[in-house]
Amino acid sequence: MEVISDCIISRVKNTFATLGTITTRSQFGGYSVAADKVMFGLILDGELYLRATRQCEHIFLAQQMSQLVYTKRGIPVLLNYYLVDRRIWATGEVLMLLSNLALAEAKRHLRIKAATQRLKDLPNIGQAIERLLWKAGIQDVEALRHYGAKSSYLKLRAIKEDLGVKVLLALEGALSGRHLAALSQGQRSELLAWFKHLPCQ
Repeated sequence: MEVISDCIISRVKNTFATLGTITTRSQFGGYSVAADKVMFGLILDGELYLRATRQCEHIFLAQQMSQLVYTKRGIPVLLNYYLVDRRIWATGEVLMLLSNLALAEAKRHLRIKAATQRLKDLPNIGQAIERLLWKAGIQDVEALRHYGAKSSYLKLRAIKEDLGVKVLLALEGALSGRHLAALSQGQRSELLAWFKHLPCQ
């Protein structure tokens, strides 16, 4: 199964390279597929599924794509992901149209969510860090995503010099949508190495 997963991941990265930097991460017992950190697909049991929204799912259904069924506590639940079968893989133009649509809708959804979501609603961000971010000129989720964890941390350090590495990890976790303890080893190691080279440590 691991070999199958590696093959499909490699194929996905090659096929969708024009969409941006393609990354995969463990999720739902499979792997999420993201372009420039925006998730638009899912690899599960060696198959690729593209993410749809209510506004565009009729296009995926028109292509006769099967909807992903996830069993939760013995109860089947339909998820808004649609199977890329052999027929879709074989028609490159259709596949790219659908993947571009999935990515565009994912970005639109994030913009809408960011416009209504407060910073403190993100994982690891309490009211204290939210207030500090506001003082640093980072007023909303979109701004935090724009600057990223490192630049945001430097802005916070300019206001409060004694901030530790935990805040840096918290910001990265917030942007990844997960608790800082759930960051991958690669993310954690890279951030810790960057932190060690900051002045006045």
